[in-house]
Amino acid sequence: MGGREIPLLRQRDFRALFTGQLISILGERFTYLALVGLLAEHTSHFRDPRSSLLLTLLANVMLAPVLLFAPFTGPWLDRTNLKRVMVASDALRSVIVVLIPILYLGTGNTAPVFALVFALFTCNVLFLPAKSALTPEIVPPAQLLMANGLLSIAGVVATAAGALSGGWLIDHWGWRTALYLNGATYGVSVIALLLISYRPHHALAPPPGISWRRYFTEVAEGWEVVRRNRAVGIALLSLGAVWVGGGFLHVAGNQHIQRSASAPGMERLGLLMCALGVGSLIGTWWINHRGKNAPRAVLLGGGLVLAGLGIVVFAVSARFAVFAAAAFVIGLAAAPAFMLSETLLQEGTEPRQRGRVFSARDFLMRLVFFLGVTTAGWASRSLGLRATLLICAGIVTAAGALALWWGRRGAEPRVA
Repeated sequence: MGGREIPLLRQRDFRALFTGQLISILGERFTYLALVGLLAEHTSHFRDPRSSLLLTLLANVMLAPVLLFAPFTGPWLDRTNLKRVMVASDALRSVIVVLIPILYLGTGNTAPVFALVFALFTCNVLFLPAKSALTPEIVPPAQLLMANGLLSIAGVVATAAGALSGGWLIDHWGWRTALYLNGATYGVSVIALLLISYRPHHALAPPPGISWRRYFTEVAEGWEVVRRNRAVGIALLSLGAVWVGGGFLHVAGNQHIQRSASAPGMERLGLLMCALGVGSLIGTWWINHRGKNAPRAVLLGGGLVLAGLGIVVFAVSARFAVFAAAAFVIGLAAAPAFMLSETLLQEGTEPRQRGRVFSARDFLMRLVFFLGVTTAGWASRSLGLRATLLICAGIVTAAGALALWWGRRGAEPRVA
């Protein structure tokens, strides 16, 4: 080969992972919009006083599996075949999303829906850290940043396409159809993942024997890796701010959009998610091609400040065109937090620790999302939607300023 690198999308293993993620994330956007559409139908387009409570409950049910299980799954992931975990998770998710409309139509009650959503996101507890830990094992180290960039692009392209088509699909064909289609996309992802040729890192050197004491020691070791790495700290600060903002927007943003619309429905939400995805796509492309050498603290902190300003514009307006412009800016500004934090964590950990580290990351991010959702639910009822969104903007902007200050203090993270 003369030392030349094979382009990532010509490498069978990465191409299979990329394709599976592109298709399954497309379906996941259908699921989110469909669940919001289900609740909108259940509450007369969020005019029911229970709207904030049900949206908060939906978010909390999505988060509960991560908060309950993620801190303890890492050592098990570090000892098992990551490909098998991902295949089994997607197969289960395919079945679960198809059962949601069946049980809701059979009962007319949201309780079975929330139970199935809990099961769906329990699968995510295993799938997401397994995917993050698997990527550096099938990609050459010199191509890791580009690989994460391409996976991010797959995510935002799927988000944009899924949101745009999903909103229209739900408004014209119903949220049930969207869930049935998502079941099919998970099936396609299973087929793609089966094409990956993967040999676990522990195949040649099996891990030491396990006991309860040893298991919890390994859990603590994963948290220690996260705690002591200052470069990872600034990345997690930025990523956490994005998750907090997402929690506020899930509760207050959804209601703000529907109440401002002349004709409530999921199509507008889908268009705004598409604008968010396009902004994130451009931000990810720019980092990979133009921003590689830019100071990481400036990319992360400056992006959060810009995202905060976008949320302010969204909060004070009632015009859809302004909503779309704000969503584009927020997506553009949030891109560094997702892409850079993934690469920094992968480069800063050994293969035997990655399951633990990424499980810890997922736990922390869902915890701050839970705090954001809970705070937004209370603030929406007590202070109103506009005040709640302005509080969200203040939190995100403050985190950006802290990241910039931390970078100047010598915690500047670098990507190899």
